[in-house]
Amino acid sequence: MFYCREEELKKLKKRYDNGAFECIIIYGRRRVGKTALINEFCKDKPTVYFSALKATASKNLSALSKAIHLFKEPDALSFPQYQTFDDALREISRLAQDDRLVFVIDEYPYLAKAEDAISSLLQHIIDHTWTKTKLYLILCGSSMSFMEKQVLGDESPLYGRRTGQFKLESLTYRETSIFCPHLTPEQNAIVYGITGGIPHYIRKLNVKDDVDEALKENLFDRSSYLFEEPENLLKQELREPSQYSDILSAIAEGSSKMAEIASQCKIDTATCSKYIKTLRELGIVKRERPLANANSKQTIYSIDDSFFRFWYRFVPDNTALIVSGRIQRVYDKVIKPYIPDFMGFVFERMCHDYLLYYADNLPYEILSLGRWWGNHPAEKKEIEIDIVGEILEDSGEKSYLIGSCKYRNTKIGRDELELMRNYGAVFSRGKNCRYVIFSKSGFTRELKECSDAGAVMLVTLNKMMGRDG
Repeated sequence: MFYCREEELKKLKKRYDNGAFECIIIYGRRRVGKTALINEFCKDKPTVYFSALKATASKNLSALSKAIHLFKEPDALSFPQYQTFDDALREISRLAQDDRLVFVIDEYPYLAKAEDAISSLLQHIIDHTWTKTKLYLILCGSSMSFMEKQVLGDESPLYGRRTGQFKLESLTYRETSIFCPHLTPEQNAIVYGITGGIPHYIRKLNVKDDVDEALKENLFDRSSYLFEEPENLLKQELREPSQYSDILSAIAEGSSKMAEIASQCKIDTATCSKYIKTLRELGIVKRERPLANANSKQTIYSIDDSFFRFWYRFVPDNTALIVSGRIQRVYDKVIKPYIPDFMGFVFERMCHDYLLYYADNLPYEILSLGRWWGNHPAEKKEIEIDIVGEILEDSGEKSYLIGSCKYRNTKIGRDELELMRNYGAVFSRGKNCRYVIFSKSGFTRELKECSDAGAVMLVTLNKMMGRDG
């Protein structure tokens, strides 16, 4: 069953219905659902679907020839091969001359690496032939750096030929919950935290009624698909997967600054920087600076991909238990007690997304949103604020939003608001602030009274999930 991506489908269909030539670029990290989106879009349309191979140019030409012949003769048992890619593309031109035709090249980076001239060939035939046809071309790829530089970049032969592009992101926490509507808000939050909103992982985790049982069966089992997934992805994408894995392990264990990560991995910072740059391009690691301090030297690095973050937090240290099958007996001791701590970071991301996508009727517009950390001059200590943002009031004045995200089993009290006011004064340097507190388990009566008086906005996990008002 196909879930979400309704907006992308709507836009793809609108362009299809106009009848004119289109060149659509679809890209995003592996497993994010690109092929599923394309298949859903193409299911009732005449389509030549070619999935490029990580192989030679000759094998790719054979696969393309087969795709074209299967479109023309679905029951064919033999597939004549075109002599050149130019011949194959000219046949696409003929097929789309009078009738609408979708031509998909999936995993385009594989084809481009196998056949150096393919981008130039496409550029030439787009300029001289395809713009006069009814062709609907889709180029799709998982290598984000390649797609952004070699397809969308201004040095690419294809630069300026696209008519639209879609960068598919992981699903939000609410979209993730659509897969498991029978679960509680807390269970769905954990599913989101584990899978990072990647549809493929949500399905592979296969939570029926109990998240813990699903984890034991479908991740913490050496025969399960998800057990080796991060390592397999690194092997597919990178030449030195073990070195990248060491860096991810170092970050997962608490190293966040470049020098710390390099020291932990026993490499120099220049080399470490190159590895981290690659991981950032893959969307696995992110670089972060305190909001409103873009020139700060307080740069930190974290694992941005939630599934990688979960895997590197729990699998490497427990590999012996998993491989021997003993994890089933000790799961409640070595895994389950630490999931709430892991969820703290996930909950912050959920709170950010709530403010950006799901909070209705806010008396202000959010101009920017992030985190902040820095020195508290009066208390002489380092402090952190989960959410800070610049906001535009209905009056036209700018002020700041200060937020706290608490994934705890206890209700949050008024002392948290006082702490936020203290920290907010350091961040805002005297400017007006609004306050918001998120809580998994609700709030005390005293804090609710502050909310009633307009001093703070309070948001429960249930409300974040759209389960109550």
